[in-house]
Amino acid sequence: MKIVPTAKEMQEYAGSERLRGRRICLVPTMGYFHEGHLNLMREGRRRGDCLAVSVYINPAQFAPTEDFAAYPRDFERDARLADEVGVDVIFSPDNREMYPENYQTYVEVEGVTNNLCGVSRPQFFRGVATVCMKLFHIVKPHVAIFGKKDFQQFVTIKRMVRDLNMDIEVAGLHTTREPDGLAMSSRNVYLKPGERESALSLNRSLRLAKALYDEGERDAAAILRRVREFIAGHPLAQIDYAQICDAATMKDISQIEGETVLALAVWVGKTRLIDNHVFGEPLDI
Repeated sequence: MKIVPTAKEMQEYAGSERLRGRRICLVPTMGYFHEGHLNLMREGRRRGDCLAVSVYINPAQFAPTEDFAAYPRDFERDARLADEVGVDVIFSPDNREMYPENYQTYVEVEGVTNNLCGVSRPQFFRGVATVCMKLFHIVKPHVAIFGKKDFQQFVTIKRMVRDLNMDIEVAGLHTTREPDGLAMSSRNVYLKPGERESALSLNRSLRLAKALYDEGERDAAAILRRVREFIAGHPLAQIDYAQICDAATMKDISQIEGETVLALAVWVGKTRLIDNHVFGEPLDI
């Protein structure tokens, strides 16, 4: 496995792979791998000839009050795990490489970013779109694979690629969960032992919503009322948002028709957790 720290070297490597007719799959990450990341890599291994993983904690998507400095890091462990699942190359730049002095260019995706995390984290999607655009130009992938736990992020990147006529397939994989149902996240390490039960309110409220939908309920407000009441019954959980949206536009809807998503962001102590469920799809436990 090759570890590449500079954009120029990565572009040369990717260009060589393309000249050889090899299909490049990219899994963008911020590192501190869990089984969800590894599942994305395994899918990338199946989809392409060259599997690339980026490991970069992107400062542009963090607000000054957020956890950029504290975000968990363990590159040696990440490299070992990536090698074990068959990654060919890790692109691991530093901040000077990605945002050199006097950096001035950012990517804004409108519409789909106006709701949910776009309200509570207004800087987030500009940072995500910018770093993904840069990664796509540097790694030159044929396909980029994202987890659908960050559903709005997945929709945003698909929108950017479509709007800018980029020749990249954006693929999404379902959320990987802990045995108790908690969606895997690098930030789960922040949870204190006594906070786990409240953290599980996200997955359990999604299961409640799914059951209501399966019984025939289609009124979004009725489902949201039950979901919010359930989460509020956990003393350490504070709802940032619980909304039902059109899965393509990310706008709130009143009646569940077509592809719609229930999206959650909940603070458990000092840890912000997100999760979601697309109605009509299975919810893995």
